Amino acid sequence: MVTAQNGLATSALSGVANRVLVVYKDALQDYKVTDMPVIAMFAERFTTETGGDVDISFSKPSMKLEQLEEGATPSYQHTDLRNERIGVKEWGIAVGVTRRMLEDSRFSEMELALNEARRAVDRHVTEHAIKALFGVADTTYGTDAIATGTSEATITTFASNPHGGFFGTLDDGGGTTLDAANDVRIADYGILSKDDLAGLGPAGTGSHYIAASDASGTVSTIGDISLQDITNAMELIGAKGLNADTVMISPSHYKTLLNLADFTAPFASTSLTSGAKGGLDYVNDVAKSGVVGQLYGLNVVMNAYIPNNRFGVFDMSVKPMAYVERRGLTVEEANPGFGITGSYMSMRYGLKVIRPEAGVIIIGD
Repeated sequence: MVTAQNGLATSALSGVANRVLVVYKDALQDYKVTDMPVIAMFAERFTTETGGDVDISFSKPSMKLEQLEEGATPSYQHTDLRNERIGVKEWGIAVGVTRRMLEDSRFSEMELALNEARRAVDRHVTEHAIKALFGVADTTYGTDAIATGTSEATITTFASNPHGGFFGTLDDGGGTTLDAANDVRIADYGILSKDDLAGLGPAGTGSHYIAASDASGTVSTIGDISLQDITNAMELIGAKGLNADTVMISPSHYKTLLNLADFTAPFASTSLTSGAKGGLDYVNDVAKSGVVGQLYGLNVVMNAYIPNNRFGVFDMSVKPMAYVERRGLTVEEANPGFGITGSYMSMRYGLKVIRPEAGVIIIGD
């Protein structure tokens, strides 16, 4: 005898034909909320009742203390704001199963289909966010390719790049001034002026899309990590008032780290694949503690959608991306006939990089 087992669905699948649809509707309630870790990690959430392109305003760190004489009244300070436009689009997925499958208690086809659909939503949003953050072109998501020479004007123009990006090439080539049209997103926090900020980076352009130090021509350096690129990224992020704390890498980069038997990476001066020795007995420490998840104090996070010739450095205390949601994931019953019973999941959302100072992308091709 085969006994039906309750799964994630609220009710067990019924073997009674006239109860199938009732049970199915009840089970749909479990799948209306989908966990999306990438949004919690990278994005500030906004909601809107309108569709299409949505304008949002958010503050930049701008206020500061002033010294006062006793009894004096301080001057009023106003928060500096920046406006960004974000496109909201609808995405959906339909899941269908046969009535025969639902009625047969030996199969949990409905539950399997709904679980896979829920995971598909998570994969979709993760891929969308990663490709927008790392400047990877994808016609499905509408993301554009951002290279090391992409100008700031191209990144900020909504018509050409609706997902925005981190700082592009800012300097005018003279090394002293910024292009007037391209400095709208940069702010001179700390003791550095805008011109000083524009002069940072390996090429002295202020760009947060930098070429890997060991990249040659158009040959991809798959899985290669150069520590001087990480320190360059830390400088760029730190000069704009933030602190880098996370490195996001691809599975190929992760393999490179795992293949370092002595794991002397924090003490090498150039590339992790160069075989440089740090002169320390790092192998024993790693063998005892198992801690191989940090570089220069930065947490190392791996994601399958990151290209194998790019990795990123971020300050995760500041969300670099905005996630605008018009309608969260909803699940509705759909019965098109012909013995097919199914559900339709859909959501309306938009993504854009709004904190360009919070990340640096190292490009190895």
